[in-house]
Amino acid sequence: MPKINSIVVILIHHSTIYAMQIKSFTFNPFMENTYVLYDETKEAVIIDPGCHEKSEKAALMEFIKENRLVPVKLLNTHCHIDHVLGNAFVKTTYDIPLWFHRDELPILESIPAYASNYGFANYQPSQPDHFISEGEVIKFGKVALKTLFVPGHSPGHLVFYHEPSKVCIAGDTLFDGSIGRTDLPGGDHDTLLRYIKKNLFELPDEVEVYPGHGPSTQIGKEKDSNPFVGKLARF
Repeated sequence: MPKINSIVVILIHHSTIYAMQIKSFTFNPFMENTYVLYDETKEAVIIDPGCHEKSEKAALMEFIKENRLVPVKLLNTHCHIDHVLGNAFVKTTYDIPLWFHRDELPILESIPAYASNYGFANYQPSQPDHFISEGEVIKFGKVALKTLFVPGHSPGHLVFYHEPSKVCIAGDTLFDGSIGRTDLPGGDHDTLLRYIKKNLFELPDEVEVYPGHGPSTQIGKEKDSNPFVGKLARF
């Protein structure tokens, strides 16, 4: 059964209280984290839909229906198979555009050649509708997400940062005590370390990082103790 978590982020701006909510699902054998972000307008974005089994798709649909959400965009931090298994399902179910970085297109297009080797013989391919540029602002409801370019795990990896609530959806860049693997096609270890330091570690220490796998962490914690890229890095 899919694992489902809910996070509520309260925003206060000019004495008006807004609530951006984050719903996380843990899908597929890779235990990938799928995120739904939404606010009081009920507009939502779906990030990295890893849903593959019928029960996983049903869990996502049920949550959206119960909360009367209106998905408006589908975002990929990157296009490895575990993060895009539900792309086609989400696109067709909600008739929404798929957005990711241009450099991820070859990664996405390579999946049909190997999907069956991972047990996903019925993988459905998807096509992008828009290529996200570094620094582009993605809007839905009253929320604006800034995009940060953090390649290395994959060539066009993006992180989605919500500055008012100090929250980022980090994909497979930075984890609790670890970093993304770099031994897959298009990966580069030195590049990942450089961009984590350049574009993630410049964020405030209190920023909460919601990764593509595992629990959330904080920028300050990883700057201090991450064994790969922190102050006491051993690798």
